[in-house]
Amino acid sequence: MAETSPQTAANSATELLKQGAACNVWYLNSVEMESLTGYQAVQKALSLTLMQDPSPISTIVHFKVSAQGITLTDNQRKLFFRRHYPVNTVIFCALDPQDRKWMKDGLSAKVFGFVARKQGSGTDNMCHLFAEHDPEQPASAIVNFVSKVMIGSQKKI
Repeated sequence: MAETSPQTAANSATELLKQGAACNVWYLNSVEMESLTGYQAVQKALSLTLMQDPSPISTIVHFKVSAQGITLTDNQRKLFFRRHYPVNTVIFCALDPQDRKWMKDGLSAKVFGFVARKQGSGTDNMCHLFAEHDPEQPASAIVNFVSKVMIGSQKKI
């Protein structure tokens, strides 16, 4: 296997980010986190979501990651039309640290979330939760792309 230099890896990450990457995922919920971030925010948001009765309405959204940030498009406009989270507001992305699954129609899917600054706030965060929809687009790949490519490239600037 050929060795790639960190510079080559950074260049390919930058190229990927310019093109953007997109897939369909289940949108589960958005939860206010005050100033909480990191794995604790994803864990708490999912715990609160799973305790809700009735469960929040989920819908399939188009999840696009680019140099501008993360854009969610609710293709069926069930919950919203489009939401955009600028790159400088997205501060963390991870799988559920407890590896809990979201159940839909008898199938289970890995859950992941990203934490973004609440619009108009310097300290308050929102955690946005999703579940895998397409087995070809595993949650781990989405999280890696957001964490390494988008959040990682932002820190180098």
